[in-house]
Amino acid sequence: MTFDPILVLALASGVVVSAACGLRAFLPLLAVGVAGRLGWIELKDGMHWLETTPALVCFGVATVIEIVGDKVPMVDHALDIVGTAIRPIAAWIAGVAVLTHWPSPWAQIAGVVFGGGALAIHALKAKTRIGSTAVTLGHANPLLSTAEDAGTVGMLALGIFVPLLALVILIVLVVTLARRRSRPAAAA
Repeated sequence: MTFDPILVLALASGVVVSAACGLRAFLPLLAVGVAGRLGWIELKDGMHWLETTPALVCFGVATVIEIVGDKVPMVDHALDIVGTAIRPIAAWIAGVAVLTHWPSPWAQIAGVVFGGGALAIHALKAKTRIGSTAVTLGHANPLLSTAEDAGTVGMLALGIFVPLLALVILIVLVVTLARRRSRPAAAA
């Protein structure tokens, strides 16, 4: 098997786009659909439905509902509960869609891994949100939500246009967060 940079770029993009699904379920699907429609990325065969007008309208409406609803205390927690099921599925769809030249079943297997990664990010986000609610009575949650929105948009932009850089940044963030989380446990 020879090294194919297109496969590596697609994998990096898939990892980052699906990780973004851990924060927002529908925004990454909307971004992948728009990018496909505008010709910025090529979508995998069978995934071109993401760039159709009905899909883009549905993802656009769902994105607005998710982003606005996430700013409302208690609605944000309801969205997190629903997101536990939706975000891994969204990550599978978005991740597989960008694995253009990956053969079956490898693209689908990667999609399952992407879904697990999105679920892990979602769990960390939900845990952070519960902690914020407990400490600030939910007053900081809209600020956290806005930061999540910005992070998702940034991840998607980099994941679509500069996937290797996006993957490096994502890895650095994950390692940094893991080290911060392990320090208090090691000291105790």
